[in-house]
Amino acid sequence: MIFDYETLKLAWWILIGVLLIGFAITDGFDMGACALLPLVAKTDDERRVVINTMAPHWDGNQVWFITAGGALFAAWPLVYAAAFSGLYWAMMLVLFALFMRPVGFDYRSKMDDPRWRNAWDWALVVGGAVPALVFGIAFGNLLQGVPFQYDELLRPSYHGSFFSLLNPFALLCGIISLTMLALHGATWIQMRTQDKVEERARSLAKRLAVLLVATFAIAGIWLAWSIEGYMIISLPEKGGAANPLLKEAIKASGAWLHNYAVQPATLIAPILAFVGAIAAGIFSHVRYTGLSFISSATAVTGVILTAGFSMFPFVMPSSLIPSHSLTLWDAASSAGTLMVMTWAAIIFVPIILGYTFWCYRAMWQKIGVRFIKENPHSLY
Repeated sequence: MIFDYETLKLAWWILIGVLLIGFAITDGFDMGACALLPLVAKTDDERRVVINTMAPHWDGNQVWFITAGGALFAAWPLVYAAAFSGLYWAMMLVLFALFMRPVGFDYRSKMDDPRWRNAWDWALVVGGAVPALVFGIAFGNLLQGVPFQYDELLRPSYHGSFFSLLNPFALLCGIISLTMLALHGATWIQMRTQDKVEERARSLAKRLAVLLVATFAIAGIWLAWSIEGYMIISLPEKGGAANPLLKEAIKASGAWLHNYAVQPATLIAPILAFVGAIAAGIFSHVRYTGLSFISSATAVTGVILTAGFSMFPFVMPSSLIPSHSLTLWDAASSAGTLMVMTWAAIIFVPIILGYTFWCYRAMWQKIGVRFIKENPHSLY
């Protein structure tokens, strides 16, 4: 075996983080642009402009989401089982909201009736805004701990409800997620469109950048002063069989900041979030649209890394019995499974990246109302 078991566990924590960041950067601007559709596009032609900036890429972008879900199932089966059973209704809400985008893209142009098209446009808004909001709410609940526990046979039981997920801190995290992806969508729209649509997107990007900085700062202060984090007191051998019941963990005030004190280099994550958001607003103001998009992608990366570094090595903390929390050390698959997945990732992730970049390069151009009118039958 090339890698030992402990290294494989850490590698797959990193790889799943990469997949989540890839999903947030690529499919994130789709969700953000859909959520902003009625704000940046006032006429049917303008809405078609925005839709056609996403239409060639949205299904390819969702490959990151599918890959991340598959990797979660294969690398951390205990997390997959506990999350998808306990958070069933939240997952179903995201799933049905995601259905809205493909049918919205495909069906809105089937008829010229304005009522028909407006209905599908609002379906696209729901398909963009709801998943962005719920993803943030999910991370907010992870940071507070999820009410689950295991019995002696390692069967998880969830003791919360759907509405208990909608607590104040989680809702703030949902607003951060929605704002973050809306900012990313606004920078995408201004980079790919012209005229009035571009101007509206620029104006929104500047406002969303300010809102993201403010809400992210408030969440950080709230997390530091009012929310207990989790700490591991003792672990069995890291190379042994994965069993979350063999460790000892506790809740402690300020524990989510412990990693930043021990490893100051991790402070790069919140710095990237703040600097990326501020730069996105500044570059939008001075009309450097490409740099604005790169900056918003940097902010997205920083926000996700901040959550990951804060929780490390926890993946799904338990608010009922802290020692039943799932970490990357005790929720992982077998060494053989992780090794096979590692080789698959080494081979296929570069192929996916290469194909994605080729698609964007081949279909890259700015789109305006004039272009839409000149190509009435070849576009959505």
